[in-house]
Formats: sequence, C-alpha cells, structure tokens
Amino acid sequence: MEELQYPIGKYRIEHEFTAERRAELVGQLASLPQQLREAVNGLDDGLLGTPYRPEGWTLRQVVHHVADSHMNAYVRMRLALTEEEPAIAPYKEGHWAMLPDAQQAPLGLSLSLLDGLHGRWVLLLESMTDEQFARRFFHPQYGTRVRQDEILSHYAWHGRHHTAHVTGLRERMGW
Repeated sequence: MEELQYPIGKYRIEHEFTAERRAELVGQLASLPQQLREAVNGLDDGLLGTPYRPEGWTLRQVVHHVADSHMNAYVRMRLALTEEEPAIAPYKEGHWAMLPDAQQAPLGLSLSLLDGLHGRWVLLLESMTDEQFARRFFHPQYGTRVRQDEILSHYAWHGRHHTAHVTGLRERMGW
C-alpha cells in the first residue's frame, strides 16, 4: 500500500542547496504543468473518477489538489519574501479535496491555472538571490521555520509525487 501512496518514495528534507540544485528543482516545477497534462491526457470523466489507490483521492481530486497546494506554496513564498518570518495559514487539504469544485470541476481549469501559476513561480524563483532563498516563514501547525529553498525542494517533489499517482494507476490499469 505504501508504494501506491508514495510511488516515488517519501519526501526527504534537503538542507544543502547549490545553485545547480536549485536550478534543477526550478526546472522540475517548470515542467510539471505539461507532465501532469500528459499524464491525464485521454482520460474520460469515468476514469478521472477512479481513486489512484484504495481509500485515496480520485485522479480528478489529485489534479485539483496539486493546483490548490501549489497556489498555497506560491503565496507562502511571496509572504516570506516580503515579511519577516510570517506565520502562514495552514489548510486542511483533505477537506479541500472534498469540496464540490475538487470533485467535479473540469481538469482544464486546474491545468490552465497550473500553467499560469508555474509560469509566474518560475520567474520569481529564477530571480531570487541566495539571501532570498534563505528567508523563512513560520508554519504554526508544525511549529517550524521553513526556508524558501526547502519549499522549492518539497514542491518539486510534490508535483512528481502526484503525477506518479496518475501514471502509476494508468500503468496498473492498462489505460
């Protein structure tokens, strides 16, 4: 079951970031919208309503979750760039996935949103200095201060992780 939940493995926190590593991670964020679009290409509404694992979200919910989550991450990064260690607002992603738009909206809405969001996010990331990547926000749910480069690493993994949910199910089902 864990390999279905974490098809590329669980996220491992990175603490050391070179310019090359950051560029690699930014590249992963830049390519995510197209990779996710390709992963769901050709799936009809019935197939999009299939959970990627037992008791997991449907493929539709997964795609909408990626947009929701990445929007939150982008805003959090911008807050950390413009305020001194701001406390961010946590959100209940599981509850968000149960809202009607996450269960019913056409995928094109979130895929288009990801195109624009990642376009902006990549421009921002490519402009950031080492000092800006070292800026932090406070996550009250975990009681931790999180660096910008750690967020970059986490969300590069997050996009690959959820894309693998879609591609893994397609492979298992022969779609």
